[in-house]
Amino acid sequence: MNSTNCVLVGFMGSGKSTIAKALHQANHALILESDSIIETNEGLSIKEIFSLYGETYFRDLECKFCQFVTHNVQNAIISTGGGMPLFCDVQSMGKVFFLHLEFETIFARLNANERDKRPLFKNYNSALDLYNQRLKHYLSCAHYIINADQSIHIIVQNILERL
Repeated sequence: MNSTNCVLVGFMGSGKSTIAKALHQANHALILESDSIIETNEGLSIKEIFSLYGETYFRDLECKFCQFVTHNVQNAIISTGGGMPLFCDVQSMGKVFFLHLEFETIFARLNANERDKRPLFKNYNSALDLYNQRLKHYLSCAHYIINADQSIHIIVQNILERL
């Protein structure tokens, strides 16, 4: 990897964390997962942040994360929250890779416990609506669109070839 960060975007459950870990295995770059860092800094889960302070507060935290990475981080793998591209300039952080999966595939991958961890994944229809709303944002911010319905190895290879 050169001095450009690899920024992974996509809907909840699209595989951003999994691909970030696999990219790390391939090139040993630092992984920064925005949701995990926000949870650590706040001492609360994303679900608790939404419940106690609301979505606007959380989105502000995401934008602060984005600004920090833009000005202070190079050669890293950045795994973003599913909504970050709607509220923050993710392109400023590096090359943006949209991990594209159809909604049905994402829904099938997530068990009830995993869906419960995601505050905006309350039920099928509302999550599908959210997916459809976000899709255009993912497409417009991405430097590269990656078919995430492939093996992890192929996805990682596709990303590394473009870095």
